[in-house]
Amino acid sequence: MPPIKVLHGRPSPEELAAVLAVVSARAAANAARVADDAPAAAWSSRARALRIRRPGPTAWRTSAWAR
Repeated sequence: MPPIKVLHGRPSPEELAAVLAVVSARAAANAARVADDAPAAAWSSRARALRIRRPGPTAWRTSAWAR
């Protein structure tokens, strides 16, 4: 995390601690959200189950695909 600078005023140690607690909590929450957005494995993709399978010359290839 980059350093935090107080540009105006003279915050008390308690005020500065409160601001730092909020900033660090937001950073931790953001890091957790980013970790939860990891891509899923391709085999568990819902789009794969929704593919349209039409009969045709290559239908034998898609006949064993999971539905």
